[in-house]
Amino acid sequence: MRTRFDKPLRPLTELDAQGHLGVFELADENGQVLFIGYAGGKSLFGLKGEIQAASKRLSAATHFRYEINTAYWTRYQELLMLHKADHGELPAAVEFTGKLGRLSPG
Repeated sequence: MRTRFDKPLRPLTELDAQGHLGVFELADENGQVLFIGYAGGKSLFGLKGEIQAASKRLSAATHFRYEINTAYWTRYQELLMLHKADHGELPAAVEFTGKLGRLSPG
């Protein structure tokens, strides 16, 4: 089972997400992930709305990738754990106050 995003980052100008549930990452022009987010059942306009809202808050965000996933909350936490395992901390723009497990990605 794959745990990492396998899609390439795309410019925000190519945003094509619709009203689906899922997870996403926003990155700067160098590919550094600035934000990890999700579109849940209460998200207005699904992934597209969440990506647009988050990118407005992060002026450095120029790229994105997303994954449609109905288990968005579990997948969101998994992406946070992967980022923390790889970088030692969460992206600065992520405000996660819950308890995360630990992953040892190979």
